[in-house]
Amino acid sequence: MSNFEGCPGSKMHDFKKKDDQENGLTIKVASQLKHWPIQLHLVSPAASYYQGADVLLSADCVAYALGSLHSDYLKGKSLAIACPKLDESQNAYVEKIKSLVDDAKINTLTVMIMQVPCCMGLLELAKKAAAEAKRKVPVKYLVVGIQGEILKDEWAIN
Repeated sequence: MSNFEGCPGSKMHDFKKKDDQENGLTIKVASQLKHWPIQLHLVSPAASYYQGADVLLSADCVAYALGSLHSDYLKGKSLAIACPKLDESQNAYVEKIKSLVDDAKINTLTVMIMQVPCCMGLLELAKKAAAEAKRKVPVKYLVVGIQGEILKDEWAIN
């Protein structure tokens, strides 16, 4: 029994397809990332790029599973990333998100998470922060499948 059999999010999957080996097609896509840093522990709600912005809060793994993240979801948004399972001090995340809502006066918050159970924690942190914030902003969430498909696209707080 391996150490990876306990958590459904750690279960091994191989998505390699025959076409991947034969195709050899390379497409370059321009990055839509317009600022740095992006890790939630490091971002500053005082930064100009968060002021009145539409913010995308993404679980770390989303960028690797969803090939169209930049063109379909990041374009025109300010980004913050986090891992609800591996990152420490998640209470600091609640405070940071509250500051984005109250101090940066963000316009909307879109949370993108993976379908694995531990990833739901990021949505819960965002909802908690939005509920505790003085200002109210709409919070949308998307659930991304481990092969990059969008499984859910809904409003958590409208």
